[in-house]
Amino acid sequence: MPVETRPDHAPLELEHFLPYRLSILSNAVSQGIADEYQRRFDLSMTEWRVMAVLARFDGLSAREVAERTLMDKVAVSRALARLVESGRVNRGTHDGDKRRSVLGLSEAGWQVHDEVAPMARARERELLAKLDAEERDWLMRILDKLQPVDQP
Repeated sequence: MPVETRPDHAPLELEHFLPYRLSILSNAVSQGIADEYQRRFDLSMTEWRVMAVLARFDGLSAREVAERTLMDKVAVSRALARLVESGRVNRGTHDGDKRRSVLGLSEAGWQVHDEVAPMARARERELLAKLDAEERDWLMRILDKLQPVDQP
């Protein structure tokens, strides 16, 4: 039985709502590669994103990783704990200051990164191949415009 619609309760048409569509697309794209590295390396999506950030920006704190990824601090903290425990991330102190830890990929972390990164790049190439050169240029320009200003 259809729900009666009232003018003061117009439903949000999610299929046309940009944040929802971007979220669905992001999840689908990310999950496409995540299935493989989860199976091969017992690595969660959050853990991989943390590793990718640390590969690009060595010596960050957990807070800085969370800021760069816009991920929940608790999720980043859990991912880091698991990565440190598995030996994929090293945790040190910043100039001997025990209040601030710095993080970096270990040798084992780099080995995983160096296998997963090419898989991620290949998936990106497959996805972008669906667009012509002009569409790819426009997509990058649009993403740059929509990127939060305070995002590092």
